[in-house]
Amino acid sequence: MSKPSLFSRRGALMTALALPLGTGLSLPASASKARPAGGAKILVAYYTRTGNTRVIARQIGRARGADIFEIQTANPYPEDYAEQVAVAQQQRDSGFEPPLAATVPGVKSYETVFLGFPIWGMTAPSVIRSFLSRHDLSGKTLVPFITHGGYGLGESLKVLADHAPGARLIEGFSKQCDQERETLEQVTGWLGRVDVPG
Repeated sequence: MSKPSLFSRRGALMTALALPLGTGLSLPASASKARPAGGAKILVAYYTRTGNTRVIARQIGRARGADIFEIQTANPYPEDYAEQVAVAQQQRDSGFEPPLAATVPGVKSYETVFLGFPIWGMTAPSVIRSFLSRHDLSGKTLVPFITHGGYGLGESLKVLADHAPGARLIEGFSKQCDQERETLEQVTGWLGRVDVPG
């Protein structure tokens, strides 16, 4: 295998789209040009674990001249995938809404909110319920963009409808992305076949 093939298209795309990270709002440099004078104010809020949802969020932000807000929990989820799955399942089953690291200042000023997240356990992550509970989106247009590992949207749209009943929920975007569990299982199987000392 040649060295260039070691770089994934997703990795190259994420590198090309890299922007400063961190919780809070960032206004793209193109925002004032992209948003017509007097145009509707747009927010792109997203939660991501692996970065797939961030790539989509940044593209929407650039294309629509929108403000971007990365949703984060006050207490980060475990980095280990299996531990995170266990925590996410416990939160989902108990209805727990984890505290957020920050909320969107001036959320009332936005007319449209693009909301992005990955599917966890056939639904939206608990942090999305937290976000919706702490931000009144009544009267706003809510546009989901969702990444998943191949099992579709599950109950996620119901979560949005239940937690943002006053919003106008319209058809969004969904994309199947790399499934971490499948990758880990494949690597584990491969390691079991590798004959190396130690």
